Amino acid sequence: MAENGIGRTGVHGALDLTFRRGRGDARTRLVVQEQLPPLRVVRAFDGDDQMAVVHLHNLSGGVLGGDQMHLTARVEASAQAQITTTGSTRVYRHRAGYVTATQTNHLCVGAGGLLEYLPDSLIPYGDARFRQTTRIELAEDAGLFYWEVVAPGRTAQGEEFAYDLLQLELEIVAEGRLLAIERMRWQPHLHDLRSPARLGGYSYYGVLYACRVGVQEERWLALERELHTQAQALTCPGEALWGVSSLPAYGLSVRVLSRNSRAIASGLFVFWQALKRSLYGQEAIPPRKVY
Repeated sequence: MAENGIGRTGVHGALDLTFRRGRGDARTRLVVQEQLPPLRVVRAFDGDDQMAVVHLHNLSGGVLGGDQMHLTARVEASAQAQITTTGSTRVYRHRAGYVTATQTNHLCVGAGGLLEYLPDSLIPYGDARFRQTTRIELAEDAGLFYWEVVAPGRTAQGEEFAYDLLQLELEIVAEGRLLAIERMRWQPHLHDLRSPARLGGYSYYGVLYACRVGVQEERWLALERELHTQAQALTCPGEALWGVSSLPAYGLSVRVLSRNSRAIASGLFVFWQALKRSLYGQEAIPPRKVY
């Protein structure tokens, strides 16, 4: 079976986006620096609170074996952007002789900027091989809301945990300081994800990161206590488990294991809404979908 660097590659899709708010501008503008199919954006929509809303399209309908996708997004000083997808990211069956399909994300938020990166769920199909690497860099007073939801596969087709490899890596850095690092590597054919040491009988996994550089530790600890109460209220053993923990500085994370995606979607919005109100005094506006 081909590994990265050994074997054929599929398409090389790329998006390079800049979100800019000039002096005196009421709205954030999108500048597309590079756009290579199958990745594409059509335009930026005007969201509430002077935010630009962008939908990421994959014209292939999903990630094929061997595909190499790259996303770079810069939110410049004082700009505000919400990036979402038009639907779930489907990772198709690995093709023999091809390298592992990859998605590389590099997200930067300038001083006083805000990025909401809110994609739909990731669905790995049977025998899929996929690696995603994300690095997020935050400047002074920069803000971030970032979530990731992982589905077990096409359950209606009997493909729950039938993929070959799912590897997700994440780093969040604020002014050169490492706030969060994740290294997740799931291989259901080698290690049973249903075991108590892994997902423990749950099928879906989700995480939300909320950061604002400069907010003091006492504020984050107070938010952690407040949201812990909310997590307890949403937790239903056997159906969904929620947890909240503060980061070393400037942020916190919310995690969930669930038997269905509905509980994750509604719960993530509850936490996102509470955090955005507390950190920015603004309402969280769910991504508007376009097709």
